Amino acid sequence: MSETTGSKTNAGNFFEDFTVGQVIEHSTPRTVTEGDRALYGALYPTRFALPSSAAFASSVGLGAHPVEELIGFHIAFGKTVPDISLNAVANLGYAECRFHRPIVPGDTLRTSSEVIGLKQNSNGRSGVVYVRSTATDQRGEVVIDWCRWVMVHKRDADAPAPETVLPDLADAVAAADLVLPAGLDFSSYDFAAAGEPHRFDGYPVGERIDHVDGVTLTDAEHMMATRLWQNTAKVHFNTEARPDGNRLVYGGHVISMARALSFNGLANAQLVAAINAGSHVAPAFAGDTVYAWSEVLDKAETSAPGVGALRLRLVATKGRDESMTLRGEDGKYAAGVLLDLDYWALVPR
Repeated sequence: MSETTGSKTNAGNFFEDFTVGQVIEHSTPRTVTEGDRALYGALYPTRFALPSSAAFASSVGLGAHPVEELIGFHIAFGKTVPDISLNAVANLGYAECRFHRPIVPGDTLRTSSEVIGLKQNSNGRSGVVYVRSTATDQRGEVVIDWCRWVMVHKRDADAPAPETVLPDLADAVAAADLVLPAGLDFSSYDFAAAGEPHRFDGYPVGERIDHVDGVTLTDAEHMMATRLWQNTAKVHFNTEARPDGNRLVYGGHVISMARALSFNGLANAQLVAAINAGSHVAPAFAGDTVYAWSEVLDKAETSAPGVGALRLRLVATKGRDESMTLRGEDGKYAAGVLLDLDYWALVPR
């Protein structure tokens, strides 16, 4: 007689399965290929010169041709999903994310996570799990590390709540802690190839930039993206995973869409050095049209020749908001805001 083999399948961790200090080594290392670059360009309207052109990357001192930083982030993030957020309600936010070195085709990424905080929700049916994740390459060198927090279902609503532990996370990565790619040199930067003339000094703190263009989300594309990154969260594929019967668009899909849209006005923001904070303010679904605007929050010098750093707020909205309003008078996010992302980008001086 055959035996039931359900115990061999992975049902994912529920909120009560996590403990503070727990370390999880995530499975399935993933090798980055040129196919990832091509598919990323098919999914998102990205046109940044450095990841698009090997010649441009070489001209600014990078020997190998890196892929977009967010490709590495999506792959590394996807490794964590089966263990951290397979039973998620939603991914909520990010902090303290640094890109330590450019990722090139041939690099193999693997990820581990440490649980650094827990807080059960008042409804008793779910809770928020805080983790610090680290992605390393085939040499064991750190390529990306970040914190995120995710709302996860409980298996048993009657299971006792754990002690609340909230991690102390920095508001932003300090400019002095940004990691600059070895050899990066914007001294002979080709503005014509990049597509815009705007330099570091041309972006005053407080300036807001309407990126103008919009892209309508489709189920097929966002599900293709999550499969590409091996992100298995049920809410992105299975209409039975949410009471409303909708597939929730992967938050990273919205991040990449907004970053690609920001090219129009920030074409020279060639490299993402860090993500200081990020919030998925509202859910996105197929049929929503995403627009984006940016605000210059801060500026910093760097030690690399011809390179400056801009701290930028990137806001994605459902429908275009020409007023570029982040919050209402009540302090709450304005209607239509999907994403509030605070990051450092490297630009020519």
